Amino acid sequence: MKSAITGWLIFFFTFSALAGTFVETFEGGNLEDWQELNVHDAAPGTWEILDGELQGTNQGGAARLFITGDETWQDYSIQVDVKPLKKHGPGKIGIAARVKGTWIFWCNIMDLVLNDPESKVICSSRDVQARTSEMFYIAPHRLLKLNKWSQLKLRVSGDHFTFWVNEKKIVETGDDFIFQHDDQEFKLKTSDLSRHPTNIGGAGFGFSNHTVRFDNITITGDSIPNSGGLSVTPRERLATTWGSLKEF
Repeated sequence: MKSAITGWLIFFFTFSALAGTFVETFEGGNLEDWQELNVHDAAPGTWEILDGELQGTNQGGAARLFITGDETWQDYSIQVDVKPLKKHGPGKIGIAARVKGTWIFWCNIMDLVLNDPESKVICSSRDVQARTSEMFYIAPHRLLKLNKWSQLKLRVSGDHFTFWVNEKKIVETGDDFIFQHDDQEFKLKTSDLSRHPTNIGGAGFGFSNHTVRFDNITITGDSIPNSGGLSVTPRERLATTWGSLKEF
């Protein structure tokens, strides 16, 4: 067992030294690389580091995001471990890319969409200041389980995007899907990112009406600065982290 752990540690130190990988584990308690972006003037909440993990609380319906990066970031993947601790009401948990100014592209798992009680995945482009948005994809999906770690991953490359939940691909550009509304079905195709007004920008994650833990954020791409290192402490997330690193 000791030799296996040693080999695993060597792998992670080697991986974190590669160019184009930004890693945040919150172990150092430093949030200087991050900033908050509120959607629709979200109600005040909290961000705090507890036990080497970032915990956020938001008891309102408008989302609060934590983002990093700048306009030099272009094509990359972002993945994050997330554990909802408490649900305060109808809300969402999501992951964002190409955040520039007030524009974001993100994929959320959420409930009470368009007065439909069935929870869904929605990928959309949004101007958080003008309160306008454009939908790229919408389909039924169960909510993330409380008190259990899950992993979200979003990749953007040119006009193409792919979104995964727990290493299962949910959607990518060009996929067909059916949008159901008012007892009607509309056959649609997932749009490409040419409809999002920017192909550069930072990345992050956000939520509403939850108390959530986040950890092990990994952002990988040619334009991404090399930074940070992965934690090896949380045993329950070992398999998830290992599998996600093999993907890119």
